[in-house]
Order: sequence, then C-alpha cells, then structure tokens
Amino acid sequence: MSPRATKWDIRQKVWDYIEAKDLANFPRPGAHGACSKIVSLEAFTKTSEVKVDPDKPLEGARLAALQAKKTLLVPTPRLRTGLFNKIVPPQNPTKEDLRVCSTSQGVKEFSVPIGLDASVQVDLVVVGSVAVSEKGYRIGKGEGFADMEYAMMASMGAVNESTVVVTIVHDCQVVDIPEGLTESHDLTVDYILTPTRIIKTECQRPKPDGIIWSKVTNLEMLQKIPILKKLRALEQKAGKDVTLRAPPAECEKLKEEPKEEAKPNPKRRPRREPKQDPKPQHIGPVRDGSDRPEGGAVGREPPQCPSSTLYLGGIPAGLRVSELKSVLRERNAVPLRLTWQGAQHRAFLEYSDEPAADLALTALQELSINGHTLQAERARSQRDRGENQTGSQTSAHWASEGWI
Repeated sequence: MSPRATKWDIRQKVWDYIEAKDLANFPRPGAHGACSKIVSLEAFTKTSEVKVDPDKPLEGARLAALQAKKTLLVPTPRLRTGLFNKIVPPQNPTKEDLRVCSTSQGVKEFSVPIGLDASVQVDLVVVGSVAVSEKGYRIGKGEGFADMEYAMMASMGAVNESTVVVTIVHDCQVVDIPEGLTESHDLTVDYILTPTRIIKTECQRPKPDGIIWSKVTNLEMLQKIPILKKLRALEQKAGKDVTLRAPPAECEKLKEEPKEEAKPNPKRRPRREPKQDPKPQHIGPVRDGSDRPEGGAVGREPPQCPSSTLYLGGIPAGLRVSELKSVLRERNAVPLRLTWQGAQHRAFLEYSDEPAADLALTALQELSINGHTLQAERARSQRDRGENQTGSQTSAHWASEGWI
C-alpha cells in the first residue's frame, strides 16, 4: 500500500484483489478454519459473553461460541430497533440446531432483544473488516456500524478497557495501514485470525470509550438509530456534554416538513401518471466525521443553497452511497447534504456556504473512482441545462465483498 493511500484506496485495492483471485466466495472451510482459531484464545476460554457481528464469514465464530455454551450476542440489524439480540438455542440442542442458530436465518429465528437496562458485560467482541494491519488498525466497509456499536456498548458500560476485540479475515486482507488514517472513533483490534495465522497486534491506541456526540447530527442518526436517543438522554442526565453537530442556520431554515399524503378515495378511479425519471434519493446530513449508516428520506429533492451546491457527475453504475461518502470524507469534502441520483450517474453536494463549496470543489478535482473520472463543478450550470440531463454514461462492476 502507498504511504499516501486513503481508506478508500485500501478498500478498493483489497476488493480488486479478492475479485481478481476469485476469493469473493472464499470456500467455507477456509472461513471456518479461521473462525475455529478463536477457541485457542485465552480471552475466549475465560469469557462468558461474546458479541459477534452477523456477517456470513463470522458464522464459524458464532458457532464456536454456541458450542462452548457462551452467551452469544449479535447487533440488531442496522441498529434500528436496539443494540443487542441474544441467541437462545432450543432446549437440548443438537449440533445441527447450533449450526442453524449461527446462521443469519438462525439469528432472526432464535434471538431475543436485550434492553439498555440489562446487565451485560462483554469480554470479547468479534468484528469483520475490509482490511486490517498487524498493528491493529482496522478499516471497515465505510458505514461505521462496528465503530458505532462499540461506542454504544462503552456508553452503556457493556465493554471496558479489558475487553478484547478480534477480527477474522482472509490473509490477503492483512495490509499496511498508515496510523494517520485512523481517528479517535475508529475501533482497533487486539487479535487477527486468518486461515493460516493468529496475530496479536499489541495495539496501544485506546479504543472508543463512548459516543462522540459532536460527530452525530440530530437530523438523521437519532432518527435512524432510536437507541441513540435513549443513550443521549441518560448521558445528559448524568451531566455529560451531549451537544450534537447541527447544520448551519441559513440552510436549516430552508428545510421543509414533508406534507402529509392525502388518503386515496376508494370511489375515485386513480389517475394514470406519466412515467418519470426516478426521484432523487436524499441522504440527509452527512457532516459528521463518523462512518455512519446510510439512509435518509426518499422523495422530493431537498431545499438547496444554490451558491454553495456542487454537481458531481459521471458516477459509476453500481456505486453505493456509503462508498461515495467515504471518498468525500477522505478528501475533506463532506457536504451538509447529499442528494443522490444514482440512476442518472450524478449527485448534488450542498455545503454550508460558498467558501466551503470552493474548498470542496478544489478537493474534488480529478477525482477518480474505480478508474472513472468524476466531474465536479458548480451545480447552477448543470441545473440551467435541465434537471433531466444525465451525467456521463459510465459503468463499473464492484467486487463482491465476499469475506468482508
């Protein structure tokens, strides 16, 4: 890896290698071989509660925890309904029962939610990674669930400085990661398990000890992750600073509340609407520096600050919003709002003011993703040409995440 590589560069290089070497669907015996090494760790034998991410490659780690009669916790899907689910196998389970419980389907069928008031002490956390270094620095898929989950666990006292963090990857995902790429909210790991190695990282960087509220925007994350509201209220009651990063007033006041949809009249024949281009997907405020979940309101285009909005064209087909967000963060060009129009190969980036847009425009010049050069310019010139104009007709095939 180049010393100047960004997180995006590293992700892309790993993904490209996995696809080139046909490792996207790595044989399950290899994945299970790496996962089975977890039973040799002292941290595993001593713990009674293990939290394992629901990723497919970590299925073997979940099975090992169940076979060892550990309490197995998994995060709730995209943190929408809570933080933990506890896997509860049937009584007197057979080997096949435990295998089923370790799968994604088993997680759905044999788990119960765990509330904030539950007494939980997790001594071992198992996470997936796109790339990880022998020094313990980790890069995820860019959505930040592992980082956020750990921070939330720290806030509720479920983990502490003695909690051991393990990641399980293919050997090719162990790479050099510059220390400067990781931030205070990024989770580091203590052990790396691969099909051929057990690596103790000896990482000295402290893990997140709670949620960094100044990196949370009140316009999306608290809506998408309701448990954050509860944690924030508890910390505020305890006297902690829970100030959120809010968008500037000049753009905030332009926001409109969505109008309530009129109820259809069953007696009236519905009017046939003309076909239209897909509506833009508004991915609401992305100004925080954390890798947070993608999402947002889908519908009308949000209000704009025209003088501070950029047009980004030539977006490759198949590019995900979370991947674009990662690139914007690494270029220090994080917008206040992002309006995604992937079907037209474009996006609109709204910044707090014109100087901020100027800096972002400079940072995004000659931006290339997956070999495709993107076009960044003032949005006004594009909109004058008509909203239905599409960006450059480019295409790209993204590597399957496979092991990741």
